[in-house]
Amino acid sequence: MPSLAAAKSSYVYCDNGLRCVMAPCPSNSALDLATGKVVNGVSIDIDHLPQEDKALSDRLYAGKLVIVGSIETRARTFNGRQYTLPWLVATGIERTAKDSERSHCSSR
Repeated sequence: MPSLAAAKSSYVYCDNGLRCVMAPCPSNSALDLATGKVVNGVSIDIDHLPQEDKALSDRLYAGKLVIVGSIETRARTFNGRQYTLPWLVATGIERTAKDSERSHCSSR
């Protein structure tokens, strides 16, 4: 069962362009705007977003939107090994992200 690690907050989520041969992979990150902390290796769960917000997925993954949600830890199994990984559970879109809020988004 997922565990809630934090209350709802605002995040800028992005795909950093990093690709891995084996999972888990730190190819995505989310900046928590309330704390300034960057969560690396986070996946996103958009199942709770309204349908019209899901249509913005290209902007969502590019760090162009501020997402309302919370970080949960979820157990996942890759190659027979179990990992506890962070997930951003998105519940809404707040606004367009500022350039300064996207600074953690970079291709490597």
